[in-house]
Amino acid sequence: MANTYTQLYVHYVFAVQDRLCLINNKWQDNLYRYMSGIIDQQGHKLYVINGMNDHIHLLISMTPKQAPSDLMYHLKRSSSLWINQSRLSVGKFSWQEGFGAFSLGKSQLQEKIKYIEEQQQHHMKESFREEYLQFLKENDIEFDDRYIFKPIE
Repeated sequence: MANTYTQLYVHYVFAVQDRLCLINNKWQDNLYRYMSGIIDQQGHKLYVINGMNDHIHLLISMTPKQAPSDLMYHLKRSSSLWINQSRLSVGKFSWQEGFGAFSLGKSQLQEKIKYIEEQQQHHMKESFREEYLQFLKENDIEFDDRYIFKPIE
């Protein structure tokens, strides 16, 4: 794209189907490397990826050649196929439909990188649902509570 200059930083958040804790610590790093390869293959730059056993956070510098929904489709589809074909999860693994995508300015990058890197410590104090609702509220995103991740009972 000649004469197209962009700086698009996006923080993505998405969960395992039904918020099940299926991402095993034994293969989590391999999953992150696999996802990193997909992001790179799609022409974007991954800054950081981390999460918990039931959800993932990514910070990506996006190229304008692809819509966020297209990237998430490829990333979630390819990674769930990889998990299932590699038989890493008991039963069928799938990602929950939908995702959160929150734009950032360059001045916010280091703080968000640190936040994503410290997911384990963060979730000792706050649930994923509380965290996700906070992102929606901070970004003035209207939402229907019926479609927000349900708490684990």
